[in-house]
Amino acid sequence: MVDVRKPPLEGLRVIELAGLAPVPFAGLLLADYGASVLRIDRPLPHTHDGKPLQPTADLLTRRKSSVAVNIKSSDGRALLEAILLEADILLDPFRPGVLESLSLSPHQLLAKNPRLIIARLTGFRREGPYAAIAGHDINYLAVSGILSQLGRADGPPYPPANILADFAGGGLMCALGILLALRERTTSGKGQVVENNMVDGVGYLGSMMRFARKNDLWNRPRGQNLLDGGCPWYDVYPCKDGGHMAVGALEPHFFHGLVQGLELPELDNPALREDRTSWPAMRDQFRRRFLEKTRRDWENIFNGADACCTPVLDQRELEDVEKEQSLPVDLQASPGYPLDEKQSWTSAGLAPGTGGPDILDQWFGWKLGRDLQIKEGGLIEINAAKL
Repeated sequence: MVDVRKPPLEGLRVIELAGLAPVPFAGLLLADYGASVLRIDRPLPHTHDGKPLQPTADLLTRRKSSVAVNIKSSDGRALLEAILLEADILLDPFRPGVLESLSLSPHQLLAKNPRLIIARLTGFRREGPYAAIAGHDINYLAVSGILSQLGRADGPPYPPANILADFAGGGLMCALGILLALRERTTSGKGQVVENNMVDGVGYLGSMMRFARKNDLWNRPRGQNLLDGGCPWYDVYPCKDGGHMAVGALEPHFFHGLVQGLELPELDNPALREDRTSWPAMRDQFRRRFLEKTRRDWENIFNGADACCTPVLDQRELEDVEKEQSLPVDLQASPGYPLDEKQSWTSAGLAPGTGGPDILDQWFGWKLGRDLQIKEGGLIEINAAKL
């Protein structure tokens, strides 16, 4: 039987101004749940003339298309504005002031299309001491206060790659803002500006960490608390073969399962467990015991046990075993597009100009050579009045 359920965002037209990481991730989420996402790229020689081009550095391009438009030129801006007249969402990855400098300010765009949702994502806050300077995930994480709480006690603060600010506090929060704006548009009929920055986004993610500083959960220096590597039964341990096991036995009954599996029954003592002075010796016992067996041995021992002890799997293993990844949310009545094996593990990228003219034809009936022409690698209108 053919599944006729439609994804929830089908029919939405999204314009993504080309960027890297956070905004493309927001666009990826929208595309995976049914939106039609058109990326606007800078023109290159031979864009749109049929000659193959290399994909850009953006890897988050699944289900997206591209057109090359020089938005710094009046002709290019005119085409972009014509597209935005009928678009639902604009994704703006630029630093503060860039759209305004191109005469594409939200005020101007909303005056022409009041239903447009303009999602703007910056790293630092749009106003404040860092507004005008460049930064990356580590910098936004740093000034949010969250980086100061991450890392071992005997080392400097340590960022977990660029997942927190770029993707969780940036792209994911941006997508949330867009969905909220879409919900509001169903009642008001009007779009709006969705203002996001990664400092506030990741700061909000760290709400519990911030609140926990005022009680025993996180009131000690970095790396000396329950969830930041200070506790021996919430940590990662190396095994005999170089693999690792992750331990998260926070509750007493899980701790009981852990020490039983490790064959360390002498540690199954509530008073000893809560005595922080015993933690260094307990950690050393755990470390030495895990080193006695391979990761596979420990997997077999803890398989099915309520001990919160699991192997640390690497991506290569998952690719060999799981084959297909899943979308983050499964809507039973209106699911997103499923991911096949290739889509789960590989990004083919997206070269400028790929698929975009077909999308403009589907959306508006515009055709290259009749309504659009190529100028210095970018598309422009042939007859603005006609469009």
